[in-house]
Amino acid sequence: MSSSRIPATMQAAVVREANSPFEFHDRPVPDVPRGHVLVRIGASGVNPLDTKIRAGVAAHAAHPLPAVLGMDMAGVVVQVGLGTTRFQVGDEVYGLVGGVGGLQGTLAEYASVDANLLARRPNRLSLRESAALPLVSITAWEGLVDRAHVGTGHKVLVHGGAGGVGHVAIQIARAFGAEVYATAKPSQFEVVRSFGATPIDFTSSAPADYVREHTGDEGFDVVYDTVGGPTLDASFVAVRRYTGHVVSALGWGTHSLAPLSFRGASYSGVFTLLPMLSGRGRTHHGDILSQVAELVDAGRLRPLLDTQRFTLGQAGEAHARVTSGQAVGRVVVDID
Repeated sequence: MSSSRIPATMQAAVVREANSPFEFHDRPVPDVPRGHVLVRIGASGVNPLDTKIRAGVAAHAAHPLPAVLGMDMAGVVVQVGLGTTRFQVGDEVYGLVGGVGGLQGTLAEYASVDANLLARRPNRLSLRESAALPLVSITAWEGLVDRAHVGTGHKVLVHGGAGGVGHVAIQIARAFGAEVYATAKPSQFEVVRSFGATPIDFTSSAPADYVREHTGDEGFDVVYDTVGGPTLDASFVAVRRYTGHVVSALGWGTHSLAPLSFRGASYSGVFTLLPMLSGRGRTHHGDILSQVAELVDAGRLRPLLDTQRFTLGQAGEAHARVTSGQAVGRVVVDID
């Protein structure tokens, strides 16, 4: 089943080698194999990981160059492959769909996508707003819901609460009934408060200080590290004894497990890209995004978007906005 207006070629932003500028080329619109849909992309979310892949410093997210980058997108289904029943032509969808492992990225006008990776976009959001959510919301959900089983009565600490994963993690934890705290710089306190968390100034207080102040020295039931490095070590001493759970989306380094072991607590790592790289577990990503859309439409979750807007031809400027550290919220490129 397909739309009669699909062109033969499309515009795409291509990176030829590490650290090279984007080039803009006409490329054939991809075929739609069994189990896939062809999506006309309306918007592409830009993640810090996209910029690292472009720079050639993300070995865990290998994407052979030259390639089209971009992992997140929202758009409209214009063709449905054989055996695909999840979607119909005209459905507006969003997902974490490519830009790693040789899968075409989303800085292009069209992409052929495994339908299992997709969900219908939230009704309350535009395509642009929806494109800001997939990677960060899946990462937050896998850590809090799948690994730590967050729930009512839990005290949750989110490290990096004003960041991409962090601001969504705050909202998911609250939606599941938790009381949420989040580390941030003082300039980010209002952002953290706006999403429902109590801010903690990580620049002036040590873990022992905020554990004592906010948990009576018992520790947090769930600690989500979205920062990595020394922050993961800090998480190990901030978690509740025996029943606490530390989750990290950036647990790449070498860390001593002794502080965690002495508290009798648990640790889980989150590697959100695994279904795209391995081909296994993709349906769960689509299912998570369906549940995230329900939270959005219930008024319990919203993305924070940077105010600057970019077109496909400004993909380089969008990447620069992310790497500058000046963006307040998620950077999104308008494609359609």
